[in-house]
Amino acid sequence: MSEKLYENDYFYILKEESTIPWVKIFTTKPYKELSDCDDATREAILKAMLIVEQEMILYYQPEKINIALFGNYVPLVHIHVMARFKEDSHFPESMWGIKQREASLSLPDFGTFVTSLHKKLLHFW
Repeated sequence: MSEKLYENDYFYILKEESTIPWVKIFTTKPYKELSDCDDATREAILKAMLIVEQEMILYYQPEKINIALFGNYVPLVHIHVMARFKEDSHFPESMWGIKQREASLSLPDFGTFVTSLHKKLLHFW
């Protein structure tokens, strides 16, 4: 089971086990599509996505941030946010694509990222 990093009335954030910084933001209620969400939940999850993206950029200085929202296997609204690096195992492919190389990234501590992210999220909720 994924580690829960944050939770409020609208959404919760889980850590995806990966070699790159990767989190998933789920709506607290089991909505199937983003358009099914009430306005407050939709605004909150999209704001959370932007906060995670900005915090990953500041903390990890990645080549690119990847954001995905599809939910074919898990038919619940959730957003993947990933920090990508030229040296990661799949770049420039998606993390679901063909592995390009063996990679061993030397990244700053994920726990410190989570602490900083938590502070930013608490500022809004």
